[in-house]
Amino acid sequence: MKRSLFGRLWPNATAVVLFIGFVFPVYWMFATALKPTGDIISEDPVWFPADVTFEHFRTATGVDHFWTYVRNSLTVTVLAVAFSLVIALAGSFALARMRFKGRRGFVIGFMLAQMAPWEVMIIAMYMIVRDASMLNSLVPLTLFYMMMILPFTILTLRGFVAAVPKELEESAMVDGCTRAQAFRRIILPLLAPGLMSTSLFGFITAWNEFALVLVLNKDAGAQTLPLWLSSFQTQFGNDWGATMAASSLFAVPILILFVFLQRKAVSGLTAGAVKG
Repeated sequence: MKRSLFGRLWPNATAVVLFIGFVFPVYWMFATALKPTGDIISEDPVWFPADVTFEHFRTATGVDHFWTYVRNSLTVTVLAVAFSLVIALAGSFALARMRFKGRRGFVIGFMLAQMAPWEVMIIAMYMIVRDASMLNSLVPLTLFYMMMILPFTILTLRGFVAAVPKELEESAMVDGCTRAQAFRRIILPLLAPGLMSTSLFGFITAWNEFALVLVLNKDAGAQTLPLWLSSFQTQFGNDWGATMAASSLFAVPILILFVFLQRKAVSGLTAGAVKG
């Protein structure tokens, strides 16, 4: 009886500890953003802010070019995700359904591209953009972000396409559909979980990227929100209240997106990992 009780308790206790470990930093970020400056710099930690203030949020959003940063981040992130999905749909269908010479090599190449740290190519990226006279432009950022997202997107969607029985597609073609129509009407609706998971991954990757925009875009009008997060430093040190407020605002779109997509995103990641 005791052994059975222990067997039920320890997984739950482990889950609670992990949950607290992951959630506490997020709570501390939001709590710090709402604390007065005196509570933030106090030697004794204030776990629950008694006096809530929104002054740090006003400081964070009052930075020059704030709304430009927001617009730029949304533009490059949404476009990179959209372009990667369009290309990945075609690429994953070809890898899953068609048999051609070098197919296995393509798959291995995508895996290697996913594992390779793209930071080693940042100097080459800078030289290419500089020689093309496209520094301080959102176009190179969008293209590079798309390339960063594309290998994972293709590999994940390939598993979903392979999991769809060929007979469904063949039946639609027998009924008069072309291959493109069969893909649009039969396969595409079944790929919804995969599209959700890859979209979420791509959005997080592009939204959080810092180093590339720091190197390529020195003009404030062409920078994105990650650089805005690094702007709350003074000669006297970091403005932690404004930094935490900015971090909270920066995390809100990801949290909202995950809340709406979490079920299909999780099922998409697991299904795409084991099929195909």
